[in-house]
Amino acid sequence: MIRFMKLEPLDYESLDDSRRLFYKRVFADESGCPNEFEQVSKDILKKCGGVPLAIITIASALASGQEVKPKSEWDILLQSLGCGLTKDNSLVEMRRILSFSYYNLPPHLKTCLLYLCIYPEDSEIYRDRLIWKWVAEGFVHHGDQGTSLFLVGLNYFNQLINRSMIQPIYDELGQVHACRVHDMVLDLIRNLSHEAKFVNVLDGTGNSISSQSNVRRLSLQNKKEDHQAKPLTNIMSMSRVRSITIFPPAVSTMPSLSMFEVLRVLDLSNCYLGKSSSLQLNLKGVGHLIHLRYLGLADTGIRELSAEIGNLQFLEVLDLGRNYELDELPSTLFNLRRLIYLNVFSSKVVPTPGVLQNLKSIEVLRGILVSLNIIAQELGNLAKLRELQIRFKDGSLDLYECFVKSLCNLDHIESLSIRYNSEETSSELMDLLGERWVPPVHLRIFVSRMPSQLSALRGWIKRDPSHLSNLSQLILDSVKEVQQEDVDIIGGLMSLRGLYIKSAHQTQRLLVIRADGFRCMVWFDLNCGSAAQIKFEPGALPRAERVCFSLGVRVAKEDGNCGFDLGLQGNLLSLWRLLYIHMYCGGARVGEAKEAEAAVRHVLEAHPNHPRIYIWTIPGIAEDAHDDDLCED
Repeated sequence: MIRFMKLEPLDYESLDDSRRLFYKRVFADESGCPNEFEQVSKDILKKCGGVPLAIITIASALASGQEVKPKSEWDILLQSLGCGLTKDNSLVEMRRILSFSYYNLPPHLKTCLLYLCIYPEDSEIYRDRLIWKWVAEGFVHHGDQGTSLFLVGLNYFNQLINRSMIQPIYDELGQVHACRVHDMVLDLIRNLSHEAKFVNVLDGTGNSISSQSNVRRLSLQNKKEDHQAKPLTNIMSMSRVRSITIFPPAVSTMPSLSMFEVLRVLDLSNCYLGKSSSLQLNLKGVGHLIHLRYLGLADTGIRELSAEIGNLQFLEVLDLGRNYELDELPSTLFNLRRLIYLNVFSSKVVPTPGVLQNLKSIEVLRGILVSLNIIAQELGNLAKLRELQIRFKDGSLDLYECFVKSLCNLDHIESLSIRYNSEETSSELMDLLGERWVPPVHLRIFVSRMPSQLSALRGWIKRDPSHLSNLSQLILDSVKEVQQEDVDIIGGLMSLRGLYIKSAHQTQRLLVIRADGFRCMVWFDLNCGSAAQIKFEPGALPRAERVCFSLGVRVAKEDGNCGFDLGLQGNLLSLWRLLYIHMYCGGARVGEAKEAEAAVRHVLEAHPNHPRIYIWTIPGIAEDAHDDDLCED
């Protein structure tokens, strides 16, 4: 298949734009080029022809790691670039530049980059899922003794970004959660992969695999959604396939699992199997894949998992997330002592007593539903656990005490999410955490959907905020109230990028967001109900892109803020995504509510970044309501 691409140069009258881009990537300073590199830099930039991809790729190769490579290596690179992108054969020369960067990679990064050709063009490739597949394929090797393979793989991923071989995709907090491969890089690695027989891609565009082919990794993509291809049956060498990844709608081409003998990776994520009895039956044969390391079944609609899963003694990753009709897991699953990652989020699975303690290697446990004290106790034996998402089916003080005791033994926890699945909720768990838990210093994410009788500031935050130097996301739902002291202390958490707090009751009527707090905050959400108003000091939230807060109209009027001045004018200078206000109108007149909304909109509509504005009046105001009518709670 031939794809035509156009290389767009930077719009510049001189080389200034190219030079700034190049110098900033190599020397971390747009004007910081040492004298000895000036001429060779000019020569290299001339070869790049103003094309940003070429400039960034070459610059990344010359500044891999923390040190700039010696000038002798710059000269070698310059000689290898040929006539550059100023001639008619610019695509050929661009391929030469990308090839140089590829061959400049260490062997383990070459392998990890080649693996990306399993994904279709323009795919958003989720970081964590990719890294776990690298681990299962055996591409990731231990560094220091005891270092998590995932964390080593994360370092590989970041190196590929730093070398500009993959493009980062950021989440709402400005953190990398996925990547994308540039079309030209994808073309390069697909050609290299084809030559090395590393990956075979079948996308329904006419390419095929000979029955005699030596297939090691298979990617089924079928671009034509209305094309119901038949399952692959004519590849004699399927027995040597180590990895198969299937993308919708190519699931109909899924070969029989009985054809595989040495399969290490089977990824069917997002391929719906629920209505296909033949596909479900095929999946029941998974038990004979005794070499399997990775099994991706997230969002496939499966309703049961064969007890033969217990045969997969080498399995390291099992992703069953978002399968809402999966009611139970076979007990044999919990005999898989090499399992590192288990995701059962959205299922209704409740483990039986005595099984969790077998998962000695587990690092990530998502969506586990706990109802018995003994299961909560077993969590304390999972010494390697880094991420825990736990749900409580029901609650009792004894159960919560067992859980908190176990949590105190988990020294490596980086991410903790606690939810409940029962209408009968209790505040005792969060109160116990506040009293007894000392989180590890590397805690990055804390999410609580449990109610609390305490203020927003849990004891473990208030005791020693400096201990939480790595906390980047904090979600506290259904706390009793938020006080100014809480806001000030949380605002001092220097790594915090995302905050959501919702309080049930308020005694403090005014909360001030100070200019010296929340310096890294990107996503700010503080909902304190009808009993408070929030005001922003000049310079507050300097990096916030998304801001949500509450305004009590009646409270503001009673406290003399008749103009509804919230400190928004000329403030929140990074705001561009969304400003969302919960405007509580209970007890106020309809005219006062309309006045408040108009005053706030007038200020926000003048914001230079023009963020989306959403003001939700609670309760809603009927179209035929009169200004003197009372807004009912």
